[in-house]
Amino acid sequence: MAKDSGAASPYSLVERLVAEAFGTFVLVFSVIGTALYASSNTGYLGVAFAVGLAVMASAYAVGHISGGHFNPAVTFGAAIAGRMLWRDVVPYVIAQLVGGILASSLLFAIAADGPKGFLDKHAGFASNGYGDHSPEGFGLVAVLLVEVILTAVFLLVILGVSDPRHTVTAGFAPLAIGLALTVVHLVAIPVSNASVNPARSIATAIYGGPDALAQVWAFIVAPLVGAAIAGFAYRPLFARRRA
Repeated sequence: MAKDSGAASPYSLVERLVAEAFGTFVLVFSVIGTALYASSNTGYLGVAFAVGLAVMASAYAVGHISGGHFNPAVTFGAAIAGRMLWRDVVPYVIAQLVGGILASSLLFAIAADGPKGFLDKHAGFASNGYGDHSPEGFGLVAVLLVEVILTAVFLLVILGVSDPRHTVTAGFAPLAIGLALTVVHLVAIPVSNASVNPARSIATAIYGGPDALAQVWAFIVAPLVGAAIAGFAYRPLFARRRA
């Protein structure tokens, strides 16, 4: 939830990293598992709800420990906004990558023992992409725009609902964040297969083949740019102190 995930935390760095790895594992396992195994029945809506519910549940479960980032872009934006210590950024990102890659590796192991031709049918392994690898054929510019814009919007929501001066009960923050991520995915899935999270993109690209690996840079750069925009913009836009 990006709420002062550093100096004031009563939890050790190791405890926070375990929480981040766990939350990212739940996120990736849920959204990619739904995309691979259930989306033929649920469509985009089921995938969007899967990721929103996964983040909501994980934030309620371990967000009080680590801040509930589960996403390198959120960590980066939170640091820019002054919500966490810069020295913790790299450890957080490593923990998130470990959780995401563990999730995609287990999903790949399940798929490998699936029906004949299952892996061929899902050769891209629900990876993000542009051009021929976009679900609806969107080009690179469109994909970069949607990823930057939606990551910035998503992070502004996170920074807003987790602001210590917010008058709404803190227990509602994971609900708002989960619903926001659901909406983000409803917009972005047809365009880019919805990243807004470099850990999710890297975790699937390693099993998505050479084309997915060649395009994964876009889903690292664009979310980080969007997060930086939100991190720099939050204070002047929404957190100015009244005289």
